[in-house]
Amino acid sequence: MMINAATDDALERIVARSQDVQHAFTPGATSQFGDVVTDRAASHMALDALSVAAPADAYFVTTDERRRTTYTRDGGFALRDGTLVGADGRPVLGFHSPAGATSELHVDDVDAALGRVNGLRIEPDGTLSYDRAIIDPRTGASERERVVVGRLALARFPAATKLAASDANHFLAPAGIVPHVGRAGDGNFARIAPMQRETSRIDFDRSLDRLEEAYVAFDALQAAHKAQGGTSKTAMDLLK
Repeated sequence: MMINAATDDALERIVARSQDVQHAFTPGATSQFGDVVTDRAASHMALDALSVAAPADAYFVTTDERRRTTYTRDGGFALRDGTLVGADGRPVLGFHSPAGATSELHVDDVDAALGRVNGLRIEPDGTLSYDRAIIDPRTGASERERVVVGRLALARFPAATKLAASDANHFLAPAGIVPHVGRAGDGNFARIAPMQRETSRIDFDRSLDRLEEAYVAFDALQAAHKAQGGTSKTAMDLLK
């Protein structure tokens, strides 16, 4: 039996709806279908000083394996080889100086090599900082000083902008759309929430309902094709 365009569309919808169900518990994930997206973001407490939740209308800025700028709501960060990265290992972008451009955030190489990076954390204004252990050469006393690595970059898009998904929780800016990029608590962006991690924006129960509906629609198309095939065979038999 030939599968026509309508059947292809039905199969694609089943795949997309299945992905929604799978990503319903992926931090920061959202759907391209507005009928399963929750109205507002929610987060849960995380016992990790590098986990943060972005303001409701903002995204963190990252890069992908093709060096494209991508945007995510998932603030589950970690330090890998001295660089701040997302849960998937992608570098997270920020500012090293007030007037500088965005770039990857790295701790000091010497501090990392000597194990002097202590208490690495992200603060409410997006500052990535740590305490460096030093020895006073005059007294021999151990001291700690605060070291600022930089501040996380946040991005906001014009209202009603539809981002293109590159995976479950990373997005690309549409062609011709340039987001406003700034810092948490700078007057344009609210402060971020430390030791929080955003949950998925996909409603699990509604996504299951939509997946079931997609299967029902596919079954109906299959039945219609089968009935059409039977009618054609009967007509041919009558012409013999």
